[in-house]
Amino acid sequence: MSVIFDVLELETIDKDIFRGSVVPSNFKRTFGGQVAAQALVAATNTIEDKAVHSLHGYFVGPGDARKPTVFLVERIRDGRSFASRQVRAIQDGETIFVMQASFHRTDDRGIEHSDLMREVPAPEAVTMDMDQIPKSSRVVLEEWSDWDIRKVADEDFKHNPYTASQQVVWFKSKTKLPDDPTFHVCTLAYMSDMTLLHSSLVPHPNHPVQMASLDHAMWFLRPFRADEWLLYDQVSPSAHAGRALTHGRIFNQQGDLVAVTTQEGLTRTLAQGKAEIPIAGLDNSEDSPNQVG
Repeated sequence: MSVIFDVLELETIDKDIFRGSVVPSNFKRTFGGQVAAQALVAATNTIEDKAVHSLHGYFVGPGDARKPTVFLVERIRDGRSFASRQVRAIQDGETIFVMQASFHRTDDRGIEHSDLMREVPAPEAVTMDMDQIPKSSRVVLEEWSDWDIRKVADEDFKHNPYTASQQVVWFKSKTKLPDDPTFHVCTLAYMSDMTLLHSSLVPHPNHPVQMASLDHAMWFLRPFRADEWLLYDQVSPSAHAGRALTHGRIFNQQGDLVAVTTQEGLTRTLAQGKAEIPIAGLDNSEDSPNQVG
């Protein structure tokens, strides 16, 4: 069974209080997508007759991958068309993540338009030479072995000359997931943190950096399945003063724009002798201030 089933299975402690169990990880710090996905599950457990359309979260403290996380949900508003929730993720009495999520009724109607998906090779035509991938990236891919992640080669897609940094990634769950649309939305919240911050490193392939997610925002636009191929079109408009801004558009294989993400992350020049990714059991890595991104 895929790890996502364990990630999205929360224990109800009391009304609007939930707990996520420890998910085995090679990282010291909790994967940011895991905390965001679990916070979204907690919020959706308090909602009826509406679907999430956006979330905004801040990673405000370091999460320990070896400890469970408690999620406290605050019911901000319940209206006829929209509902709002705020969620705090807590470890050892300290808040590590804060998220606000908005939910909208599913039968509204209005104008329709959408960006087009860029032309790229089909996922089946994309192969990755693991020997050519940096060690830090290999560690990350091993951690995400439940997911089929295929980065499109730079020469295989047309670049926007006005965009400083860009990359394109196909990804999907290797395991068939339940038909529940909420399960797929929460799964994509987990997946959306994968590779996004790495898009800021494309112009700097040999520059070692300490990386961590600082904040994360998502908009869910159309129905999709996370166990079918999704194209993650990523750009990084800016990197400065140890932080990088990244932005992603997620399309299904039919070319429908299903979600949009924006994230700022730490991209601090790595101190000499420090490891890029904090691995459990090793002491030679500087602890990230927030989550592993």
